[in-house]
Formats: sequence, structure tokens, C-alpha cells
Amino acid sequence: MTQFTDSDDDLLTFEAGAAVRTANLAVERMRAHGSQGRGVSAGALDLLIRLNGSEHGISIGELARTAGVSSRNATGLVDTLEHDGLVRRVPDPKDRRSVLAEITPAGRAWMEAFRRPSQLAMRAMFHGFTPEELVVLRDLCLRLAANQHRLADHLRQTGQQP
Repeated sequence: MTQFTDSDDDLLTFEAGAAVRTANLAVERMRAHGSQGRGVSAGALDLLIRLNGSEHGISIGELARTAGVSSRNATGLVDTLEHDGLVRRVPDPKDRRSVLAEITPAGRAWMEAFRRPSQLAMRAMFHGFTPEELVVLRDLCLRLAANQHRLADHLRQTGQQP
């Protein structure tokens, strides 16, 4: 990493970035392992979690935006979940040209069955962390994400690729 750095502060920044990537991969591997063992990809799980928190369904565009994926990707994930009986498309009562994705009773049952193993896995992943450390870690990660969003917005406004 020293080839990218000019100072100890730069080195620490790059090391922090590498640590965040490593931690993210570890959490995603655990998440993917748990969902794929139940026949749902990590991306589909993300949409299913979002839909489980909604009482009236969510548009494909909104699912894509909040999940950080393309509308095409979100459509494919909804197709898969719909094929599995976990999600259905329903008319949008506010816009008859649009449809919403809505979790089915089978989808809610799937989420309930997934809840307890997920709790156990996350407890194991964060074993040894104090509640205070978890709060700090959460807040630091959210600050990092906010910085990335600001940078991406700036790059878009200046005509550069984020």
C-alpha cells in the first residue's frame, strides 16, 4: 500500500479502507451463505428485507434506488422472487400505469424462518464487541457511506464518473 501513499496519514487511510473492505466481505459472505442455503441470492434477500418492512409494496424503481442497483437488476430479482412465490406484483393505487412489488404471506413466512439464524450469525460475527463499540462502528460506517454519497454527487455534478 505504500506505493499509493506519501505520508503515514495516507497509509493509515489506505489501511482503514482495506480493513473496511475486508470486514464488508466477511459480513457479505456470512449473509450470502445464510440466504443461498435457503434458495435466495444476497441481492434478492436485500429486496425481500425491504419489502418485508413495507405494508403496501414498493415500486421497482424505488427498490432499485434504495438497494443501489439498476432497475433492470431489481426487475430480475423481483422476477425471481415472484417465481418462488415470495413476492407478487400488484397495481399501484396511485398510478394505474405502474406496479408495486409486494411480499406474499409465503415471503413473510420465509423471512420469519430466516430471522433467528440471522440473529445468531450476526451475534457470532460481532462476538466480543461491546454495545458502545457497536454504536461507534455503526456511526463510523454511516459517516463513510455519507462521504461516498457526497463525493459521488460532486463527481456527477462536475461531469465525472463516480
